[in-house]
Formats: sequence, C-alpha cells, structure tokens
Amino acid sequence: MAEPVSIDLLARLHPLMALGSDGLRDLLPLCRTHAFTRDADPFRDTHWTGQVVYLVRGQLLVKMPDGASRVLVGGHDLAAVPVARGGKIPRRSKAITDVELLSLQEDTLDIVVTWNQLATPSEIAQDSADKTDWRMMSGMFALDNLTVGAFAALPPANIQTLLDKFRRVPAKRGQIIIKQGDPGDYYYLIESGRCKVSRLVAGSPVQLAELKEGNAFGEEALVAETVRNATVTMTTDGMLLRLSKEDFNQLLLAPLLLKVNGEEAARKVAAGAIWIDVRFPAEYQSDGYPGAINIPLNDIRQASAALDPTKEYIVYCQTGRRSSAAAFLLSQRGLHAALLDGGMRARAGAMESVE
Repeated sequence: MAEPVSIDLLARLHPLMALGSDGLRDLLPLCRTHAFTRDADPFRDTHWTGQVVYLVRGQLLVKMPDGASRVLVGGHDLAAVPVARGGKIPRRSKAITDVELLSLQEDTLDIVVTWNQLATPSEIAQDSADKTDWRMMSGMFALDNLTVGAFAALPPANIQTLLDKFRRVPAKRGQIIIKQGDPGDYYYLIESGRCKVSRLVAGSPVQLAELKEGNAFGEEALVAETVRNATVTMTTDGMLLRLSKEDFNQLLLAPLLLKVNGEEAARKVAAGAIWIDVRFPAEYQSDGYPGAINIPLNDIRQASAALDPTKEYIVYCQTGRRSSAAAFLLSQRGLHAALLDGGMRARAGAMESVE
C-alpha cells in the first residue's frame, strides 16, 4: 500500500526543495504514488509521459539512457533527483525490494518553479523595506492562479518585468482606494490587509464583496476603458501593490485577452463553443445570438463559478467594450474565454460587406 505524500517528503526532492511550504502544500494533491513489487520493472508497462518521477521508498536498479547502471535507494541523496523526467526514462529497471514511486505533471512543476525563482525580492536598487517577497502571497501564488488562472497565460519573459513594475503603497483602515465614478488608473493586488467592495444602488451603498491578501481589484475599468463601477475601502491597515494602467495593458492584459473575429467565432461556436452576451437582459432579448447565455457584466464575477471549465466561451456585447472586461475576468478565473473583437457591430459590418 502506497504511503501518503507529505510536505516533509517533497521538501527532500529536487527541485521541489526550493519551494516554500505554501507551494509544497499546493502540490500535495497533485502528487501520485505508485507501488511496485520486488523484481518488477516500473518503467516497462507504465506510461510516464509528461511526468516527473521520483523513487521515494525501496531499492531500484536502473539502466539509464546513457548506458550507466546504478542502484537508487529511496530517501537517499541519489534518489532526490527525478529518476524519469520529460520522456527520459531508464532503459530498464528492476525493483530489488518493493518500491514506491512518486509522480506529478512536469508542466505544473515547471510553472511553479519558474514563478518561485523569479518572485524572490530584487537585491538591486530597492531598499529592503520596499521589497516584496511574492512567494509569501499565498492567494496570488495559489496553484490555480499560476496554472489556469490570472497569470497562466503570461509569457515567462514578462514575469520579472511585471513583478518589478508593481509599486508598494501603504494603506490605512478606512482609506478609499478607488471610488465609484472615478476614471480607471491602476490595477491593485493586496499584499496584506483586507478591504470591502461596495456600490451605490439607489443612493445607498451596498457591500458586494470582501477582499483579502492575494486578491486583485481595479481591472474592470482598465480593460473596458470606463469609470470605476464600485468603491474599494480598506477595512484594516495594509500594504497594496499598484500597477499603472499602461503597464497593466502591456504586460498582463495583452497576453491574457484572446480576441477572435466574427468568422473565427462562428467556427468555434459551430465546434461547440458557447456565446455569452454580457449586455442587459432587455438588450439580449432584443437581438442576442441564438444559443447565447445572458450574463450581464456586473454579474460575471459571481456567475463564473457556475460555468463549465472544460467549455470554450465567446464573449460579446454591442461594441466590445463591456465584453472585453468580462472576457478578462473569466480568463482570470481559469475559464477558456475569447472576446468577439469589435463586438456585434463589427461582426454585422463584416457580414454586410461580404453580402
């Protein structure tokens, strides 16, 4: 019977030992153990494609691709490195005793290690008080964010530049960070502290959400190029990380926001993608696309949890402004969402020109 994987076990393996306890805790559910009896060849009948594989218990004789033979002992230094990785597996192997192997997806591990190495505080130019150890931001660096969420589509070349562009801003309890009706200027991440999101409805403030460490806010007005649709107020003292609109658009929005034209959108829908109309219900009922589901922009955050992560969605509105914000928010949450570039207006114009 395979033994459960522990953080202590992962912390003895390369390159996992470089990750903090939060990173290892995120990886735990993704690790799999495989038990083999004495004299078995674990690499003959088991497919390890795309996996990183470690020996964690027992003794294993392996003949490597370079022809060298060695005996690996689980828990000892030689077994701390992967016995198989990236399709490179032993030519032959034989379990000298009963053995246990541990595996996890190579791509997932590589993403986590890449962010971890780039997220250490810069030693150049900044005073130590201004440095951010991004690895401590467990909310932002949750595995879902790095693999299917907000930062999954970010090119590795952009990571260090993006992190360096954030500026730390202290905030006091009761301080209004963004105000409903003001123009969009910054994107924020919460390094420490908490805040509340509220909106004026019929002249009275209604609380919409509470945000905590690792959460982001302020993106909707930047993506849609409109005014703030809510007020964010600190409920505790804290530290915010602020990114300018220009840097947000260049480094985060552009890689994450996928645009498709009308012809490509139609092909995707024919192949199973689903239209999402983010206009108000009355607009949708007037001329919404057949088969579309209606989720107004101000409901998109809450409704995203009910969408199928295995499906592809094409998001639209009249001009593309509201739908660009919605597509970004859905992509941030790990959904496969594309924007109908130019909206219904551009698609209608293209169809008329063809006729």
